[in-house]
Amino acid sequence: MSGSAVNAESSGANNVPVAEERPTARVVLTSGDDHDAGDRDDDEAGDAVADADEDDDENFLENYPDETTELDLWDMRITSLAPLRLQRFAGHLTRLVLRKNLIQELDPEIFQPLTKLEHLDLYDNKIKHVGDALNNLISLEHLDLSFNVLREIPETLSRLTALQIVFFVQNRISHITGLQGLGATLTSLELGANRIRRIEGLDALVNLKELWLGKNKITRIENLDNLKQLTILSLQSNRITKIENLEKLENLEQLLLSHNGIERLEGLERNTKLKMLDVGSNFISAIENVSHLTSLEDLWLGGNKIPDLHALEPQLRHISALETIYLEANPCQSTEGANYMRKIRLALPHLTQIDATYL
Repeated sequence: MSGSAVNAESSGANNVPVAEERPTARVVLTSGDDHDAGDRDDDEAGDAVADADEDDDENFLENYPDETTELDLWDMRITSLAPLRLQRFAGHLTRLVLRKNLIQELDPEIFQPLTKLEHLDLYDNKIKHVGDALNNLISLEHLDLSFNVLREIPETLSRLTALQIVFFVQNRISHITGLQGLGATLTSLELGANRIRRIEGLDALVNLKELWLGKNKITRIENLDNLKQLTILSLQSNRITKIENLEKLENLEQLLLSHNGIERLEGLERNTKLKMLDVGSNFISAIENVSHLTSLEDLWLGGNKIPDLHALEPQLRHISALETIYLEANPCQSTEGANYMRKIRLALPHLTQIDATYL
């Protein structure tokens, strides 16, 4: 979320600073109309590809040396990678960005020679299947397949034994599968804005630090016990009604649960390292069971059903780390009227921000 559930903005493709000057190519052509894979159906996608260009894609890279290490090919309406002859860069290419194009298929003959590739960004294309195209990318650490039309996590992902960060934002994935072989390396998994109904298939990911599952259809927090290294858990915009089954996540620092159906603050007894707790836009009626969270820096409670400010002092005053609290859009805001901000400041004098107001 991610800060919101959909952490699409997390899957960036900014240029990575390098210690020494290396051959790079960055080609960006603005097409005039922004195309969003998540908002178009398959028929519309086919029309877009057909209309893009009847001729073969031009080789924009013909003047770049074989020793090129980074290629950023943004928004060029590329439908076929064959004319670009990417294989000739195989000996040196470590970063390949193909964002916002019209690619539907990944050809194994093009990708399998790119064994030195560390960063592959295919955000916002029309890819339905990965097949075995990526099987040989043994050096790949960062993979972004967000905003495509994948219906499942590629089964061959486990062959990418160096993979650390993977993004599948805004696809059509309904089940979490195919991750068993990534336990040794994967540290961040983003599956926001899909069709997932159940947290499952994560037991092998013992080194995972960030799990982003916002904007799905998940009804229960479960099957997370093996993720003991997890520091960020995002489950915003789901259908969760209870905070539970977090006992094993003792290293958790950020818990993002806004826009669910949660009725009570509970189930956080073992999560004493929490620095940020976001339970905004739920149905919580009392500030309770958080007095032990002495590392808490940000507490977001806006848009709930909290009737008064009586619990602020006993629950939170002693937490010296607490800097920000959101309580707007609760009944207590209208009940207190003009005294709302003053009463919060009196109860929690160490705050530096109340709602959107910096103190």
